Amino acid sequence: MKKDLHPEYHEITVQMTDGSTFTTRSTWGNPGDTLKLDIDPTAHPAWTGVHRLMDSGGQLAKFNKRFSAIGLKN
Repeated sequence: MKKDLHPEYHEITVQMTDGSTFTTRSTWGNPGDTLKLDIDPTAHPAWTGVHRLMDSGGQLAKFNKRFSAIGLKN
C-alpha cells in the first residue's frame, strides 16, 4: 500500500437510539469517539418490518384517487 493514502483505522463506540453501545473499528472520527445514531436497525421500519402509512391528503391520497378506477383497494 502507498503511504499516507489511506485513512486511519481505529476503534470507536457506536451508541444506538435505545442507549445501548458497542465498540467497532472505523475510519470515522478520532480514536475513542462516540457515534450517536439517529436511525438504527432497532428503530427503523426497514429493519423492524413495522410500516405505517401516514398521509393526510398527500402522495398516498393522490395515488389512491388516480388509480381507484382500476379496482385497487384503499
